[in-house]
Amino acid sequence: MLDLGDRVSIYQPEQEGLIFPELPQFDSIEAERQHRKERLVAACRAFAQQGFDYGFAGHLTVRDPERTELYWTNPMCVHFGKVKLSNLILVDHAGTVIEGDHAVNRAGFVLHANVHEEQPDILAMCHAHTTYGTAWCATGLPIDPITQDACAFFEDHVVIGDQAGAVAVENHAGSDVAKAFKGVKAALHQNHGLLTASRHSIDSAAFWFIALERCCRQQLELAASGITPIRIPSDRARYSREHVGSDYIGWLHFQTIWNQLIVDQPDMFD
Repeated sequence: MLDLGDRVSIYQPEQEGLIFPELPQFDSIEAERQHRKERLVAACRAFAQQGFDYGFAGHLTVRDPERTELYWTNPMCVHFGKVKLSNLILVDHAGTVIEGDHAVNRAGFVLHANVHEEQPDILAMCHAHTTYGTAWCATGLPIDPITQDACAFFEDHVVIGDQAGAVAVENHAGSDVAKAFKGVKAALHQNHGLLTASRHSIDSAAFWFIALERCCRQQLELAASGITPIRIPSDRARYSREHVGSDYIGWLHFQTIWNQLIVDQPDMFD
């Protein structure tokens, strides 16, 4: 369950009786597991909408609420747009499929398993080989605070240069990424691509991935224009991040996507 303290009240309407997304409450482990799996499927469908597919590359994970050493993930060689409840797989940190009929992506296992094991507070993680994110990662540069949206990542992402460009099929490569994720929600893996994580929900991890890809596109287009953007001062960027860059805000943003998907793609729950 999300536990976000006073940050919630900042964005909830002051008037009573208005429709507003409510944080989930669960009366059983089974209900929480079902919720996490449904939101994982929705996150995969959202990635399909965004055009984040690239063959079998890309993997999203969420930790099981009871067996926390295990995580649910999308099946190998199934398009993001075809992921549904019935084809999710449950995997351990050794890459063994505990539940499900499909194989696991080896690179996904190495990266995600190491992050989940090294950072036990991380609940969910996303990675995909996107056009703009991968291109920006080739620069080895961080995201500059040049817009309010970009400020959401100010002092909350890292550039990982180690193992740059290498296929992450060896455990030590995943371990390098895992160590870099301490206390941040996003990483730019040089010559590889974007990764995001959340301590509270797959909803938040997925939305911040979408947002980070958008920031990379903005940076690339500004660079191509030849115009030097005005950088937001650090104190203002930090203030913005504290108010628009939290796990709660990521979760809240994702609810708009969820509400559309449950209407337009009911086969998610097959």
